[in-house]
Amino acid sequence: MRTFLAIDIGASSGRHILGYLENRKLILEEIYRFENLQVHQNGHDCWDMANLWQGIVDGLKMCKRKGIIPETIGIDTWAVDYVLLDENDQVIGDVVAYRDSRTTGMKQKVNEIISAEELYQKTGIQYQPFNTIYQLMALKQEYPEQLEQAKSFLMIPEYFNYKLTGIKQNEYTNATSTNLVNAHTKTWDDDILKKLGIPREIFGELAMPGHLLGNFTEEIQKEVGFNAEVMLPATHDTGSAFLAIPAKDDNAVYISSGTWSLLGVENQEAITTMESMTQNFTNEGGAWYRYRYLKNIMGLWMIQSIRRELNGIDYIQNKQHRTESSKKWSFPELIEEARKHEDFPSVVDVNKDCFLAPESMIKAIQDECERTHQPVPHQIGELMQCVYTSLALCYKDAIHHLQMLTGKTFTSINIVGGGCQDMYLNERTSKAAGLNVYAGPIEGTAIGNLIVQMIQKEELKDLQDARDVIRASFNIKEIKS
Repeated sequence: MRTFLAIDIGASSGRHILGYLENRKLILEEIYRFENLQVHQNGHDCWDMANLWQGIVDGLKMCKRKGIIPETIGIDTWAVDYVLLDENDQVIGDVVAYRDSRTTGMKQKVNEIISAEELYQKTGIQYQPFNTIYQLMALKQEYPEQLEQAKSFLMIPEYFNYKLTGIKQNEYTNATSTNLVNAHTKTWDDDILKKLGIPREIFGELAMPGHLLGNFTEEIQKEVGFNAEVMLPATHDTGSAFLAIPAKDDNAVYISSGTWSLLGVENQEAITTMESMTQNFTNEGGAWYRYRYLKNIMGLWMIQSIRRELNGIDYIQNKQHRTESSKKWSFPELIEEARKHEDFPSVVDVNKDCFLAPESMIKAIQDECERTHQPVPHQIGELMQCVYTSLALCYKDAIHHLQMLTGKTFTSINIVGGGCQDMYLNERTSKAAGLNVYAGPIEGTAIGNLIVQMIQKEELKDLQDARDVIRASFNIKEIKS
């Protein structure tokens, strides 16, 4: 039996998911799970890279203990965040997380050099305050010496690949999220880098998903007890998730639902018109140069944040201390409270910056309702209903604009990822959009990671073959509008 391993690291946890084919069914086995928490240090919210690396190594050791030696291994993570290495391949400074506020005001600084219109026409990437281009400008302003010392630029999964293999390699799908890759030439845009004063030499050639990096270093082999080949999946987790969507035809809207909701379709060419820019749609590079034309929507982050706050849990270590709550709320309990208040009318724009990383998500929602002269939610059910209604209406509006921009008429919505388990949100989305929703599979990102490995190793023929197998392997739930 040929086995393959996806190491899928999200904003709150990482998982080692083993995959193999059995009678043309894709079988998944979770081998290991580890926590991912941010730390507050030197005035910024940062990733605990040592903890993440230890989680990766411990999961590989668990494979050995279980007697499972995967043929290939692929790592995917969130996008935009990066590591700089010096001439001795040592990490320079802290690895700052995208929700940190250091990029405040950076859009204006970039636009003084390159207009928003020119930037979008070149890269096709929607404005997000945390895009790598703004992070690098913030670093240049605060710690210019770090950029001067840098010899290599690696995104988070690329850095872990380097730790495993000793090979530094930039990967295409994640690189496109930086706002520094030209959507038409499909490589780093030298003109943008030159104008912004970002050293071109720190960026390497871009490799596509399916590229074989190499084997574990001898040091890693000794530590984990076996050798394996590391392969590039779509290292941007959304790029992997979109590959796993088992749509039956081209008339489906895709939503990768998790901390973020990524709503869109796949295109063969980038759409970089001014109308597309105005609606803030993005053209993220995908495997086999299939563009993910989508909109980033805040997603389950708001619900997760409310639950953490009610339960007295910080999402960033060392930042503040909350009194432990006696009542521990589960997601089903929060949904039940929302159902009791379906007539609560208030709606907020879930994509506003005030919801990106507030000290209190509850207060941020209440303040926004008060600012917009709507009823302020005080009961938990009112608060949850406000979020659910706001998310569903945001999806509806995004689908409407997507139809206008692509000229397509959509007949269904396919939702993958952990968020597809929230059947109440699925119901509200189906009702708001007037479209049937197909929910599943849950482990969309890990599946997308695995099928790239399997296609490269000829376990699967191609993407269509992989999607046929996915449809036959997992329970896809239908919610009728």
